[in-house]
Amino acid sequence: MSWLWGKCSLLSQICLRIDRGVIRTREKKPSKRFRDDFGHTPLSIEEKIPWKCHRLVIGTGAHGSLPVMDEVQREAKRRKIELVLLPTSKAVEMLNGDPEATNAILHVTC
Repeated sequence: MSWLWGKCSLLSQICLRIDRGVIRTREKKPSKRFRDDFGHTPLSIEEKIPWKCHRLVIGTGAHGSLPVMDEVQREAKRRKIELVLLPTSKAVEMLNGDPEATNAILHVTC
C-alpha cells in the first residue's frame, strides 16, 4: 500500500484517521473541551482511535502542532501498541516504507 499526497485546493486543516486501510476524517468533537488547555484541540482518549493494530503512527502536522494527551500514550502502552509521534511528512514516509499492521492519525494542513 502506498500513500500519495497531492496539492490541496482549499486552505484548511484536516485530520484523517486511517484504520486498516480505510480513511476517514477525525471526529475531534469529544476532544474540543481540552482545547483551551493546549491551544489546539488535542488527540484525547475520548476519540475513536484506531487501536486495532501493532503500531499507531500519529502525524502531528508540519510543525508538530497536534498535541497528544498523556492518556493516549498510556492507553497505547497498556494495549502493547507501538505509538509513533512524528511530523506528518515523516509519518507519511513511515507509512510508505512499512505500513504493515499500522494505523494512523494524520494532521494535514493544506
